[in-house]
Amino acid sequence: MPNAEEIRKDSRDESFDEKMDRNWAELLQELRVLQTGVQILAGFLLTLPFQSRFETLDDYQIRLYLANVVLAALTTATILLPVSVHRRLFRQGLKKALVSSADLIAKFSLAGVGLLSAGTTSLIFDVTVGRTAGVIAGVGLLAVLVLLLVLVPAWIRRRARKEEPL
Repeated sequence: MPNAEEIRKDSRDESFDEKMDRNWAELLQELRVLQTGVQILAGFLLTLPFQSRFETLDDYQIRLYLANVVLAALTTATILLPVSVHRRLFRQGLKKALVSSADLIAKFSLAGVGLLSAGTTSLIFDVTVGRTAGVIAGVGLLAVLVLLLVLVPAWIRRRARKEEPL
């Protein structure tokens, strides 16, 4: 098994262009997974106004609903951004800039998916169980997502660096 230094050096026998192509393909696959989740949540949100119970929502619930719809649309746009940029920059020799920017965009997209998940959960709990349960569910899920999406990767990175030989 390779040590942390070998992993960081990336011992693959590939050219810079091959590495950029591989990184681009990996980012696109990650964005496809995110896109599916956002589409499911957005589809769910878009069906709500057509339900008879929607008319019983209070002002807070309607604002939370609309905030989730806007967040779903913005997150969808963010996920689509790397593909749009790629189309505009195709064959201009800017793959490194494309991969670097797509990496950053994917991180923003993850944040959008996390906020959308927490907001949708909060809305569902608020409507079905009550305001307090909605706030607790939304904040609780957001805390779990921060733990999983931010703190666990940081912990893994720190742990890997500690395991490096001197």
